Amino acid sequence: MKLHELRPPEGSRKKRRRVGRGEGSGRGKTAGRGTKGQNARSGGGVSVGFEGGQMPLQRRIPKRGFTNIFGKKYEIINVKDLRSFASGETIDGEKLREAGLVKKSVGLKLLGVGEISNPLTIRVDKVSRTAREKIEAVGGTVEVA
Repeated sequence: MKLHELRPPEGSRKKRRRVGRGEGSGRGKTAGRGTKGQNARSGGGVSVGFEGGQMPLQRRIPKRGFTNIFGKKYEIINVKDLRSFASGETIDGEKLREAGLVKKSVGLKLLGVGEISNPLTIRVDKVSRTAREKIEAVGGTVEVA
């Protein structure tokens, strides 16, 4: 098979319906829009969420909470996630991404869930007290950027 021989499967590509092309077509005159009314006009129709003048749902529901637009997002990693690394290895955001433990290193915070037995050097943005204690207890170090 060559590139110029490629064809879409039979029946997978339908022609679009051309409306308003004469009475004989079966979709002429009003072009399937019915007669009169807001939806029959060009540019007519209601906006998304319009409920006929009734107060729309998104305005009836009370507002809750607050979003801090300056808040920094942190990806969480636990001490138990670091077991797979070899002793004495230096771990940073790039190594964690390669290992599939974090998606993007916006900011990394290390928490103390789980146990670890091999000493590691870890570079993160934030660290909890228990995580620092567990890593330093086995001879590792934590560097906070």
